[in-house]
Amino acid sequence: MAKRGDRGGAKTRAHIAAVATELFVERGFDEVTVAEVAAAAGVSKVTVFSHFDRKEDIALDRLPDAVGMVRAAIRERADDVGPVEALRAMAIGLVEDHHPLSGLSEGALPFIRTIAGSRALISRLREFEHEIDAELADELDDDTRFSGDSELVAALVVAAYRAVIVATFRRRLAGEDLAELAVAHRQRLDFAFAVLSRAFPH
Repeated sequence: MAKRGDRGGAKTRAHIAAVATELFVERGFDEVTVAEVAAAAGVSKVTVFSHFDRKEDIALDRLPDAVGMVRAAIRERADDVGPVEALRAMAIGLVEDHHPLSGLSEGALPFIRTIAGSRALISRLREFEHEIDAELADELDDDTRFSGDSELVAALVVAAYRAVIVATFRRRLAGEDLAELAVAHRQRLDFAFAVLSRAFPH
């Protein structure tokens, strides 16, 4: 596993990712090599791989942020707030902030096109679904306030969010108005989490 604290820590990691994203958007993910990323960032390939396990993770460098947000939503929620409601609040917060992970930020479209054009990135995102599903299930298992079926709740939450975000990506690629799309995105999130909250209130 990459040692992300090495060789300059978070700043170096962010710099590599930013430089790489520009190259990936400009030329396409599959057309850019790790050696080219390293050269453009002014670091060695060894340094790149000390921060990222693989090329796909350079492009999708915010995936660990998503895991951290999920963990924080579960761990930091009030005692009278169920885990599904806590995750709903987190997801809605991403929409309101136009966070890059929501797919609704102004500058996200070129990157969404880059993802759509790469089977490798799409495959990595599908793999990540399983990873965050497992992470969420583990968090719920460790939460003494939750007595439900951890694996089932995690699977349903991840599937619901995936359905919403994939639809939003497709609609952005189709050129739909961003403001209208943001409203629809939030409405679908609210509906999905409302259904899950009724099934798993605590």
